[in-house]
This record gives sequence, C-alpha cells and structure tokens, in this order.
Amino acid sequence: MVELKGIILKSTGGFYYVEAANGVYECKARGIFRKKNNSPKVGDRVTITVPTDGYCSIEEIHPRKNTLKRPPLSNIDILVIVVSTTEPAPNALVIDKMTAAAVDNDIEPVVVISKTDLKSAEDLLLIYKTAGIKAFSYSSSQPASADEIKAYLKGKIAAFTGNSGVGKSTLLNTLYPDLELQTGEISEKLGRGRHTTRTVELFKTDGGYVADTPGFSTVDLERYNMIDKDNIKFCFPEFKDYLTECQFTSCSHTCEKGCAVLKAVEEGKISKSRHDSYVAMYNEVKDIKEWQKKN
Repeated sequence: MVELKGIILKSTGGFYYVEAANGVYECKARGIFRKKNNSPKVGDRVTITVPTDGYCSIEEIHPRKNTLKRPPLSNIDILVIVVSTTEPAPNALVIDKMTAAAVDNDIEPVVVISKTDLKSAEDLLLIYKTAGIKAFSYSSSQPASADEIKAYLKGKIAAFTGNSGVGKSTLLNTLYPDLELQTGEISEKLGRGRHTTRTVELFKTDGGYVADTPGFSTVDLERYNMIDKDNIKFCFPEFKDYLTECQFTSCSHTCEKGCAVLKAVEEGKISKSRHDSYVAMYNEVKDIKEWQKKN
C-alpha cells in the first residue's frame, strides 16, 4: 500500500478524484469524516492510501486555510468578482458584500469590470484600487485585456462569481480556452441540465487551478457566509488605518461623533459608496442573534 499527498479536484456520487503524484485517483472517504461532520471538499489537501487492489482511501484532510459552504470549496486563494459597467449595471452593495465575504474567509478579492467597450470603468476601478482591492478592466472585444488578469492568477486557485449577464463565461473562456471544451464534456457526462446535482470541479491552469462552480452567484456568498457585525469593519481594508483613531472605543463607524472613519469619508480618503455599503451591511446584521445565523 502506498501513501500519497494530493488535492481533491472533483467530488461526485460519493467518490473523490484526487490529483497526486502526476495522476488522478478515484477515492472513497473514511466514515470517520462523516461522523465528525467534516466531509472532504473540492480543494482540500489530503493524504490518500493506494492499495494494490480495491478503492483508494482518503485518510487525512490537511488543515484548511478557508472554506465555503456553497459552493463547497476549500483553500481558495482568489475570488474573482466579475461585474459589468452596464447591462446589467453594477450594484455597489452587492460587489462590496462579495469583497467583504472574501476577506472574512481569508480569500483575496479581485474585481474584474467587464464590458468596458460599452461604458468606461474608470470610476469603479478608482473606488476599488483606492480601497486596496486589486481591480482589472476587461472587454470581450479586446481579448488582450485579459492578459494581465491571467498573469495575476497564475499559480493560484481561483473561483469566479458574477451574476447572469456580466460576462463571466466569456472571460473564463478567454483566459482558459480549453475550459469550454472540458466543461462541455463534464456537463455531458454528468447530465447537467437534466438533474439538480451541482458539481464543483477544479481545472488545471497555468500552474494553478480554476474552480468550475455551476450556478455560483453572489447570492450564494451572501446567504451562506454571513459576517458578524463586529467583524465587518475588518473586511473593508481601507478602514484599517482609522479604526483605532475614533473618539470612542465602542464606535460602530456608522454615525458617531469623533469617528475617524467618517472623517476619512468626508476627506475623500475612503469612498462614500464603500462606506454606504458598510453601513447597510452593519444595519442588516446588527440585531441578528448567533442562533439565527446557524439556520
């Protein structure tokens, strides 16, 4: 029996497909994981045993640096949030909820603004670059605009999210032309469209992986990754330098006198739209109890 370390690329029908030692092994998970309510997820780093006959077995799940409930993914480096300049118009609150959810899960948010051939992305780019969040512009009519994005994602595990119509699929296929063929083959094999099963899979890219997450939208992160009201402020990187400068230690940074964050907004050091999103998010969860979050 051989012991190998690898990464889970796909999970379907109770089987896990683990890339290890330049091969992909079909594995079963030990029952102890289910008993501990800690089933393996796509993206997990694992140790498997390979017998001379019979099924390979997942013996150990290595510590995760992050995990998402939906889609069921772990160890993501980058969440690429795709929004369009128009058709549909960008929603600042939705974008900011996504960047905050990423930061709260120890995932780097990257904003990609598409359809720049239809409308300028300069204002949006400025907002997120000022906030310390990596942001790119992209136009399907200028495929070269994807080169910088591709270079940034090299060697990373990236998941893409974006609502219908923003051009997520077009961007993915521009970045990774082989992905369209692979996804089509997987769809046919699994019968997507005929069943309700949602399968997450990692595809190899330039030294990294991209997560194919069917149906993954901003709603998933919003619903399944609710942030505690006391942590929201830490999910806005541009607040960091001001959080300890407020007059009162109990400052919520929403409306208080002597708030350094509000002063920074007034002085243009923090975007008003970003602060508006923070206030909306804070008010949304401030009265929610811990037991309600678990339902």
